[in-house]
Amino acid sequence: MTHRVALYLQDRHSLQDGMKYAQYAESKGFEAVWQAESRLVRDAIVPMAAFAATTKRIMVGSGVINNWTRNIGLLAATFLTLDDLAPNRIICGIGAWWDPLAKNVGIDRRKPLLAMRETVEVMRRLLRMERVTFEGEFHKVHNIELDVVHGRREPRNIPIMIGATGDQMMELTGEIADGAVLNYCVPPEYNIRALELLDKGAKKRGKRVDDIDRPQLVVCSVHHDRKKAIEDAKWLLTQYVAQQPHIAKASGVSDDVIQKVQAILGWPATKEQISAAMQYIPDDFVLKISATGTPDEVRAKVEEYRRNGCTCPILYPMGDPYTMIDTFAQA
Repeated sequence: MTHRVALYLQDRHSLQDGMKYAQYAESKGFEAVWQAESRLVRDAIVPMAAFAATTKRIMVGSGVINNWTRNIGLLAATFLTLDDLAPNRIICGIGAWWDPLAKNVGIDRRKPLLAMRETVEVMRRLLRMERVTFEGEFHKVHNIELDVVHGRREPRNIPIMIGATGDQMMELTGEIADGAVLNYCVPPEYNIRALELLDKGAKKRGKRVDDIDRPQLVVCSVHHDRKKAIEDAKWLLTQYVAQQPHIAKASGVSDDVIQKVQAILGWPATKEQISAAMQYIPDDFVLKISATGTPDEVRAKVEEYRRNGCTCPILYPMGDPYTMIDTFAQA
């Protein structure tokens, strides 16, 4: 029996290694490789092009870019170009970004729901190869199209998926997107509320939640030594507690622990600071919001996310990526 499964890469590995992991995941039956656009360290588009150019079958997604920093014409042209490189293998995952990073580079994320709605509408129309005039609050375009002279003129098959976190954005995703990229560092039961909101949005266009694809990022730390797997996961989750304290608190981390970690970690955090703060992260927290442990344990935890509505786990390897890919290799 085969299950949908995908690989998630951020900035933890070199691009050269990332290409090897994408190729290996493809050989083991993985459906997709998703590239993060995280902090101010690595954009998604260049790695996506590298993965697309060095594989033959695997889908390649942005997980996720933001809808603020690329002009809508350039955004559509970028994904058209990626689709030229790997026809029918590209996924556009897009999100509303986050503060304080957005604010620190001069972006005022006002009316994020309207901004996302406009972005998706204009992007989709351009990728259908329409000539578009649109007078919105965030996007104002006049008589533009993807003016392909040399190449394929047909509409492009590029799913648009929103990386939604808040309730209103999740509902909007159900209404306008092809899918939702569900967040990581949440327990499996987080999905129950997300599915209710997606269904509420989907009903506005005569659909239901089952019509909405729901891939989900999952931190995955697998090692035959359970203690080593937990330590590997803590490296990421320590930073997460400092940067996303509201989610950590919702997952049962005490204010005292959050404050201790925040007092040690700077921005950006150094390796020394992370090592010093890791001691305060409870093992139970790690096990609750990630797939961590022995191969059998991580497979069981990923299955929990599936049972709670995840259609395709997008696994972020904390340990050796080859071991993780082998753990979830498809027949």
